[in-house]
Amino acid sequence: MYLKSLELIQFKNHEKTKLEFCPEINCFVGLNGSGKTNILDAIHYLSLTKSAVQSSDTLNVQHEKPFFTIKGAYELSDRSLNVRCTMELGKKKMIYTDENPVGKNSEHVGAIPLVLIAPDDTELIKGGSEGRRKFFDGMISQLDRNYLNLLIRYHNFLKQRNALLKQFAESGRRDLTLLESYDEQLIHLSIALAKRRNELLEELAPLLQRDYEEISQGQEKVTITYETEALREDFGDYFRSLRKRDFILKNSGAGIHKDDFNFQIEGHPIRKIGSQGQQKSFIIALKLGQFQIFEKAKGEKPLLLLDDIFDKLDDQRIAQMMQLISRHTFGQIFLTDARPERSQKILSELDSEVYFFGVEQGRVNALP
Repeated sequence: MYLKSLELIQFKNHEKTKLEFCPEINCFVGLNGSGKTNILDAIHYLSLTKSAVQSSDTLNVQHEKPFFTIKGAYELSDRSLNVRCTMELGKKKMIYTDENPVGKNSEHVGAIPLVLIAPDDTELIKGGSEGRRKFFDGMISQLDRNYLNLLIRYHNFLKQRNALLKQFAESGRRDLTLLESYDEQLIHLSIALAKRRNELLEELAPLLQRDYEEISQGQEKVTITYETEALREDFGDYFRSLRKRDFILKNSGAGIHKDDFNFQIEGHPIRKIGSQGQQKSFIIALKLGQFQIFEKAKGEKPLLLLDDIFDKLDDQRIAQMMQLISRHTFGQIFLTDARPERSQKILSELDSEVYFFGVEQGRVNALP
């Protein structure tokens, strides 16, 4: 699978950009703020129907313009596929495949598997539990559409339950029959979703360890511990036992929205004892594990997006990454670099087809 061409219309700082890609490595070079990352974000949109950077779609519409459009032409193993994403201010974002509208955006997620490694990925280690949940939920959602549907249902019921708790507090009256109907759904969904999260980690663990050792050339043991109440045998009773506290706090105190993923090195939190190099190696190994799981499940190599990755790696780790690329471990790769001479030197040593693009203030030119 590979992306043959991309067109951006009024997307961020790209007024009108058309690009043709090679099936192996495509490198965008230019100063920070020139629009390199915006191209990767457009590719992300076509796979996951949302930005990897902005939480609001409207912020991606070019200033004082009424809409943006992203078009991509793909070559899959068995067919060609055209995907279009259009966002018009004041209207619902629309996804089209071969010019047929997708009923729900969630139905498109997973059709074009993608892995992104970006500069702020270390926030998965340093940040709060919500970011880690979103990462793993996003990963499983690309693999399992049923998981995504269950997750959407879970958050809808959670929102309704929390609204009901607030209503109880304001009115002084409690409809326990209605509350129990929400509780039953949240308990059932929590257990199902937690089991799927746990299954993923069992598959990911050996891949994480192997790739960490290769990238860092280190022998430390790295693991991810899934912290959840939903897999305890008495979870239903535990969930209901928190009702009194929930009435007071007007919020749901149990469920998979409280889960966390503890990243560890030698049995200790890597955010506390891991060096900067160890943390970077952990994140890259995590994303490479994601890549391999996607490839196995989909039978296609996912698109790999590397945003300013050279700036986040020392020479040794760059060398290890390039060894992986030179073995054609990956499929089509898109990467950005603010230093053209560096990326040209590194990539010219690979036995791969490479296209270079210069990016300046939203304008893109093919380089020799």
